[in-house]
Amino acid sequence: MAKSAYSRICLKISGEGLAGAAGFGIDNSILAAVAGEIAQVHRLGVQVALVVGGGNIVRGVTASEEGADRATADYMGMLGTIINALTMQGALENKGIPARVLSAIRVEEVAEPYLRRRAVRHLEKGRVIVLAAGTGQPFFTTDTAAALRAAEIGCEIVMKATKVDGVYSADPVTNPAAERFDRLTHQEVLNRGLKVMDATAISLCMDNNIPILVFDIFAEGNLLRAAQGESIGTLVTSP
Repeated sequence: MAKSAYSRICLKISGEGLAGAAGFGIDNSILAAVAGEIAQVHRLGVQVALVVGGGNIVRGVTASEEGADRATADYMGMLGTIINALTMQGALENKGIPARVLSAIRVEEVAEPYLRRRAVRHLEKGRVIVLAAGTGQPFFTTDTAAALRAAEIGCEIVMKATKVDGVYSADPVTNPAAERFDRLTHQEVLNRGLKVMDATAISLCMDNNIPILVFDIFAEGNLLRAAQGESIGTLVTSP
């Protein structure tokens, strides 16, 4: 049986990634595909902490630009992540994978509150944890939440699930000459202003020596290959 290169990973997927071509709501075929990718890795023995965004329902930054108070808009975004997390929990359970939603804001009727020791215990019991509501504080992205939770619960890597096959020097859709990077350092990402994760998330990972893998999760089997240490996507590490 193939072995994993990691024992515990933090997987970050955006809300937009779950929306598919529509750009909003949840595409059930994509949801099932992502759950299937996670199930493969879970069955390999990898402990998976999943951080979900909420941009397919509401983006705090966009809502604030349209007139909402920024803090209120960010809390709206957190509620969107809870909807996505509950949906992902159901999709994982449909694949036979035990999952628990842990929320950074209190919604006890539908999710457990996030507590670090509880999160670790769920992982040790073989459950996928779906982390919702970001950090629980406005002005922080779910990318930052992924970096923070990875550091808190001892994940060996943050895997940033995207629709592209790595990090480019520019948008490859609009610029065919954009350069794709196989490896970068955290500092290079910050210096170049590359769109990997926000600067706070990159800095957190750099300070805690946590590598980041940016890869295309929608290519079948890619998450499993990443978990087994194959060279896919763009790996961001310390020097």
